[in-house]
Amino acid sequence: MLKNILAVGLLTLVIKIISFFKEIVIANNLGLSELLDTFFIAFLIPSFISNVFLDAFKSVFIPNYVNESRTSQNIGGFQSASFLVTLGSSLFFILIAILFTDVYLETFFKGHTASYYELVKTQFYYVMPCILFWGLSSLLSGLLTIDDEFTFSSLNTIFTPISIIISLLFFKEELGTLVLAVGTLIGSILNFIFLLVVSLQRGIIKLQTPNFVSPNIKTLFNQIPAKLSAGLLSGINPIVDQYFSAQLIVGSIAALNFGLKIPAFSIGILGIALGNVLLPYFSKSALEDRYGTFIKLKQMLKNIVIGSSIIVAVLILFSHPIIRLLFERNAFTSESTEIVSKIQQMYLLQIPSYISGLIMIKFLTAINKNRFLVITSIISLLLNIFLNYILIDLMGVYGLALATSIVSVTNSIILYIYITKLIEPNV
Repeated sequence: MLKNILAVGLLTLVIKIISFFKEIVIANNLGLSELLDTFFIAFLIPSFISNVFLDAFKSVFIPNYVNESRTSQNIGGFQSASFLVTLGSSLFFILIAILFTDVYLETFFKGHTASYYELVKTQFYYVMPCILFWGLSSLLSGLLTIDDEFTFSSLNTIFTPISIIISLLFFKEELGTLVLAVGTLIGSILNFIFLLVVSLQRGIIKLQTPNFVSPNIKTLFNQIPAKLSAGLLSGINPIVDQYFSAQLIVGSIAALNFGLKIPAFSIGILGIALGNVLLPYFSKSALEDRYGTFIKLKQMLKNIVIGSSIIVAVLILFSHPIIRLLFERNAFTSESTEIVSKIQQMYLLQIPSYISGLIMIKFLTAINKNRFLVITSIISLLLNIFLNYILIDLMGVYGLALATSIVSVTNSIILYIYITKLIEPNV
């Protein structure tokens, strides 16, 4: 397990470095511009759909696929049913997104010019097909991690930042306002092709007549509503933040996104490495010894909180010079650095709780205890809205970032209390 975590962590570090270079290129070319604001808005719904349903389905797919492999010989039927659900759901959400784009923009981002909305919609139509490729890639990635193949399943995400970098450096004039959207679409297609080739080479795709009646597929479908609801409620939080930030001056949305880059970088390295490895690990381990797995979880959380807190202290101390070094050039001014570095400090506070919360969610998902996640997601959403209302008046855009960190800490505390009460009385 440690070997796999280190391998995924190193690969994630490489990918995050490339992604950070992508952000530097974006900052150099676009700064805190209207084009960047509109791209983030256009990207919000497709990424929301991916995070809410597609990732949720992958999460419940892994433990129940592990159970199916232990109790049945019809893995091909389980796979086929899962691929059909992913394909159908992706196409359904694409259709819904197209039909409600205007309503979404007029409801959450009202008060802008017609050209602003047109810029959002034009980019949105190019990003939208990514939903399909993200869905299929997510399922293939899940199959690879179950097969203990963590290298290629982690490496596939490298294509999107590279595609965006190439688009900005070499095709900016030709693509114009679509440069980010087209780069994202091409990257998602390459991600899918890469995972498909690796999966075929490893022989893990075993499609047969879809089986929708096995006990494990029924358990999977039974867990989806809870996982989907939890993901839906959690996925609304970024929309809430962007809604509030859209009420501020132009560039606030971009400032929040730049301020989140370093925290997301840190979370990505630790969170992705731990999350990708631990879900299949917990799924297999909990089948044999649930309480023993819980003891291992507690030790992991202790180490994560201590280690990540040290990292956070260092990053907060050097927040301003880091932003100046990475982004301050051309369109990204010293004033932008001052704003973004303070936002970054607020976001950094969430790192220990976010990573520990992610690990606890993987544990609960592995033992099919997803319903409680709905409760914690409701609490987090309501708390986020309340804190945004309060802190935006007191601190402006910085209050939105601080609210996110407070919500993350609260969520982790609730999860830990629940898991402790869930497991320890059953010893």
